[in-house]
Amino acid sequence: MSVRRLNHAVLYVRDVARSVAFYGDTLGLTTTDEMPGRAAFLAAPGSLNDHDLGLFAVGAEAPGPEAGRVGLYHLAWEVGTLGDLVAAEERLAAHGALVGASDHLVSKSLYAKDPDGNEFEVMWRVPREDWPGPDEPDRLRPLDLAAALRRWGTDRETGAAAGTAT
Repeated sequence: MSVRRLNHAVLYVRDVARSVAFYGDTLGLTTTDEMPGRAAFLAAPGSLNDHDLGLFAVGAEAPGPEAGRVGLYHLAWEVGTLGDLVAAEERLAAHGALVGASDHLVSKSLYAKDPDGNEFEVMWRVPREDWPGPDEPDRLRPLDLAAALRRWGTDRETGAAAGTAT
């Protein structure tokens, strides 16, 4: 037995309505079901899941996540094109949520935090034929979106958007 993929994630948040608005505005997730003030379930456009993200309220005074503690570090959301990644960067920056970016050579990644401090990644998968060999010395570099756009363009679909696992 082996698992195939992550079906959904569930987060504890302080304010469900605020988090629903944030994930809708930044990632385009839509609400599939909601218990107002208590819980919400959201899905990505075209998702085959009932929901991709669950949100459960724990109250306004709940402590936020802390770096260096046991627990979830971040979730990674995949976009289909570099144009989508650029749009995500713009939306995340407009919300003051963008906290970093990196080039993993197999993916181009943005890092952000939601209103409760939960970190997440938005990534575009590099086409498999362009992945580096195992002898590549440094697999983490600063993200240069302009160079990536020159190489692959804004509309090249990869990963799930192209119907492939890689």
